[in-house]
Amino acid sequence: MEAIRPKLFDFRGVAMTNYFTDNFDNVEKFSAKPDDILIATYPKAGTTWVSHMLDQIYFGENSETLKSLPVYERVPFLEMCAPKHMPGVELIENMTSSPRLIKTHLPVQLVPKSFWEQNCRVIYVARNPKDNAVSYYHFDRMNYVEPEPGNWESFLERFKQGQMVFGSWYSHVKGWWERKQTNPRILYLFYEDLKEDVVRELGRLCDFLGVSLSEEARDRVLRAVGFQNMKDNSMANYSTCAVMDHSISPFMRKGMVADWKNHFTVSQNEEFDEDYQRRMKDTTLTFRMEI
Repeated sequence: MEAIRPKLFDFRGVAMTNYFTDNFDNVEKFSAKPDDILIATYPKAGTTWVSHMLDQIYFGENSETLKSLPVYERVPFLEMCAPKHMPGVELIENMTSSPRLIKTHLPVQLVPKSFWEQNCRVIYVARNPKDNAVSYYHFDRMNYVEPEPGNWESFLERFKQGQMVFGSWYSHVKGWWERKQTNPRILYLFYEDLKEDVVRELGRLCDFLGVSLSEEARDRVLRAVGFQNMKDNSMANYSTCAVMDHSISPFMRKGMVADWKNHFTVSQNEEFDEDYQRRMKDTTLTFRMEI
């Protein structure tokens, strides 16, 4: 399987692979519906967690669908176009549910314009860069449609330089943060806040969506999105995805904040902090590296 690993190249100023650009003409022409909900993140920032949460909020009563379809079919990946898989655009166009829940890792400037024209709700989830880098590293180790990650030291350098699929973490989180300042239809969530108090953040999510959950429904959602429950759920943990080798590293690994302390050396951490301060001095966006 190693032979199929793709190579990075520049696509409109963003590092990408062919699995996310081969169908981009159709991605750009995608016709959003007003009630579509877009879940946007930089890779490995809590995408599946929030996708499963939204799926439970809207469709949790229909447990048969949630038990029989993996999350990547229930919440299709808009720009994905990989071998032996239906392109994300086609998966979405075949959906009959309402609202349609749609996942993307695109930086804000590459999002199809129809989402803005239709005034769709967007939920963006951001994760602190140190944990994001660690999670992305282990993901690339086990996912054969990602470029070869190399060792941790070289991976971390490429992460700092933005040589990752979907580009620079800094550009991604700041780009979406800036758009959010002028677009009230964007809810900007933080992975650390979700870990700190998922009940509070679920409440924020429901307020944003205009959804009212009974106490029973809220408890059902919270049980379903618990890390261990998702890790054990074959419809949420990507164990049915053929391009991932869970014997190398599970898709759902730890789901914690500050695991970066188990990976960064003292010098790596000092260098990262210095680089982080320099790159984040032009934004009001702030992150917590631990809680």
